[in-house]
Amino acid sequence: MQRTLDDPSRRLTRRAFLARGACGAAGLLLADRLIPRTVGAEQTTPAAVRKPAKSVIQVWLWGGPSHLDTFDPKAGAGRDYCGPYTKPIATNVPGIEICQALPLLAKMADKYALLRGMTHGNNGHETAAYLVQAGRKAGGGVVYPGIGAIVSYFKGFSGGYTGLLPPYITVTTPQGRFSEAGFLPSKYKPFSTGGDPSKTPFVVEGFVAENVTEERQQDRRVLLGALDSLAREQGNNPAVQSAQNCQQQAYAMILGDAGKTFSLDTEKPEVRDRYGRTKFGQSCLLARRLVAQGVPFVTINHGGWDTHKQHFQAMGGKLLELDRALSALLQDLADHGLLDSTIVWVSGEFGRTPRIMWEAPWNGGRGHYGKAFSALVAGGGFRGGRVVGKTDERGETVVERPIYPWDLLGSMYALLGIDGATKLTTPQGEKVCVSPLANNEIPAKETGGLLQEIM
Repeated sequence: MQRTLDDPSRRLTRRAFLARGACGAAGLLLADRLIPRTVGAEQTTPAAVRKPAKSVIQVWLWGGPSHLDTFDPKAGAGRDYCGPYTKPIATNVPGIEICQALPLLAKMADKYALLRGMTHGNNGHETAAYLVQAGRKAGGGVVYPGIGAIVSYFKGFSGGYTGLLPPYITVTTPQGRFSEAGFLPSKYKPFSTGGDPSKTPFVVEGFVAENVTEERQQDRRVLLGALDSLAREQGNNPAVQSAQNCQQQAYAMILGDAGKTFSLDTEKPEVRDRYGRTKFGQSCLLARRLVAQGVPFVTINHGGWDTHKQHFQAMGGKLLELDRALSALLQDLADHGLLDSTIVWVSGEFGRTPRIMWEAPWNGGRGHYGKAFSALVAGGGFRGGRVVGKTDERGETVVERPIYPWDLLGSMYALLGIDGATKLTTPQGEKVCVSPLANNEIPAKETGGLLQEIM
């Protein structure tokens, strides 16, 4: 039977929708929790993990950092490969050296492992980002979800997460190089904060509005309650009650402890100084605060690493900023008892050409390089003070223990207690495993296996 605009059930649906809309952007995120999860996962017994990690902080060095200028220095390769970074420094772990521009990280190599055998051979930003984030090759008509969406699916609201904050957050902008949720519903895409956490106030989309004080937010809440004749009119109607609950949760998120997670001015000045009063530094501090609130997956999207031209001029500032903020994050997580339960993953979509392009118009630049690059992992069950994989004397080829994106992601899934053999259903009705390693989808010559050396 066709319903008209005057039909009571239709009118209620519209009113309930409008009431829910009053919750704003934050409320809509919470309203999603009222919807049953029916994506189609066939659960199997989780992988045996003694103490599964609870959260992931992904430090995404967008554009691709040079492995030679960070975690895989090659002092003997000469000026055409090293540029000015000819004196690698020893770390606090005998036998491990890193770039001379990272002295603070050198003092805590016992807390992280270096993956010097990363490889996939793809030099395109979009396709390489998809490879690293989703652990899948492009093509085949299926767009797979990235690891953040997978973690949100299994460890978010449908996996026991009870926090008010979204389970997958990017600081401060979306990565934008691929569809993070893939074939999963859009509710598994990340919530992006926007804004700049080094500014006061830190204007967070849907949480904090510029020039709107907490007192004014409270006044708005009172006014909204006085105007909410719909709730009084409908009494115990379940749809209206759900909308009211959504509204209450939204305000709890904005004005309660969850919303205060974004108020970095509550931290001691010396803590903020330790991270660096930069957008990236304060993003790392925010990530620590978010995982302390139980958020399962946080991405810090840190750009500026696509250095085709004047590479070393850019590296002077980028490496100083990375060294300060990342060392502070690792130490802060340890001091708060969070490092054991939080995986920290630092990587870009690829590395950069080992041989420097001195000629014009590059003037000392480095190009894209997916054949060999590095990543750093720490916490959450990864053992520190180790190096996995090796490149040749110029950093051009992986010569020992190759590590493919699906090897790394599969290892993180195992540490998180997510069974890689769990089946998901694509929109086409196909059953696919969370990890391509689980069903031998990847040829043996293109996998080094899980990172058992450091797990």
